Amino acid sequence: MAMTRVNRPHQSIYRASQTGETADCPALCHKKAGRIPRDPISRHDIDHVVLMDLRIADLAAASAFLWTLIALLPWQPWRVGESLDAKPSVPLEDLADVTVLIPARNESRVITQTLTELALQGPGLRIIVIDDESTDNTAAAARAIPLPQLTIISGTTPPSGWTGKLWALEQGRREVTTPKVLLLDADIALDNGIVAALHRKMDQEHLQLVSLMAAPSMNSVWERLLMPAFVYFFKLLYPFRLSNSRSPVVAAAAGGCLLVEARVLTEIGGFAAIRGALIDDCSLARSVKAAGHRTWIGLSHSARMVRHNGFVDIWRMVTRTAYTQLRYSVTLLLLCVVILTLAFIVPVAGLFASRESAAFSTVALALMALSYRPVLGFYGLSRVWTFSLPLAGTLYLAMTLASALRRRSRWRGRDYPRTANGTS
Repeated sequence: MAMTRVNRPHQSIYRASQTGETADCPALCHKKAGRIPRDPISRHDIDHVVLMDLRIADLAAASAFLWTLIALLPWQPWRVGESLDAKPSVPLEDLADVTVLIPARNESRVITQTLTELALQGPGLRIIVIDDESTDNTAAAARAIPLPQLTIISGTTPPSGWTGKLWALEQGRREVTTPKVLLLDADIALDNGIVAALHRKMDQEHLQLVSLMAAPSMNSVWERLLMPAFVYFFKLLYPFRLSNSRSPVVAAAAGGCLLVEARVLTEIGGFAAIRGALIDDCSLARSVKAAGHRTWIGLSHSARMVRHNGFVDIWRMVTRTAYTQLRYSVTLLLLCVVILTLAFIVPVAGLFASRESAAFSTVALALMALSYRPVLGFYGLSRVWTFSLPLAGTLYLAMTLASALRRRSRWRGRDYPRTANGTS
């Protein structure tokens, strides 16, 4: 029986099967070469192999289509144009109209650096540290920094329905007498002049809330693998261009460094308006936008996370709120699994299937890499890390599934029950 030579063995078998035969195939069994004969391959097995290749090709094509859509989105969420950094050459400005609120729970290791760099921002800046029932020497470490306008409040136990951080911020807010409030995490260090830059941004563009996504530490391999990807995924979920527009559809903020007008906080009811929110920054931005005000979010090199994170730290951070982000919806969870699998697992698997699958997978991976490069470039990382995004995406998928399996959200030694609206 004559057969046409093709590249893949199972395709040769398939062509032979069109005649209705299932004889030994010389591409697989060469008795003259001394190989052990195999059992004849049935037409069912042949059809199964061919069908699997077709299915993988279809999935790879869908993956390429998905990445094409991302690349062509008019708001371009993968770009990094929305950013703000300090200008060191600018003279120090008077910051007497700003009060900094720092909720701190067991932050003795980082609070010293945070306060030391705050002292260099400009004259008149008021600082309130709310010691959120710390069991270490957070308050003592804060008092050791010679700041004339520093106030330390001993926080109380959060009432029912409040998260610890928001209750600490509410206690601090009640002591504020300035027109502007800077919410600052205890592990965020600020370069000289960035508070003034935020101040100018708010005044010149008539904004009521301005926030910066602090640059994460990039010292370890895990940080370089997962933290830029975290920023990338956040920008896909909350496109900065849409969030910074007047549209109420998207509202995003980064709670680590956030400047807001005190009157606006009072207008929305203080932090009581979002008292149970686990994703408090975006909830605050949503409340501010819902009240008819404008917000802005951007990346920055001038606000930096000083805490170094290992794999376990990042895992805990993501699993705490990943399922909250999906509103505890099984439907949204399944949709997320499908999208992440299609985006990050299928393209890699498709490289090892048929030529058609490999072609679609190559397109998907190329578009993926091109969309990831701006974020990597912003943080000064090598382009080699573009090839790590499928792994990072797969790990974030695993974190999302792990988050869904948790019955409660635990953070800073406190447990928060889950409710349908995403609050504790």
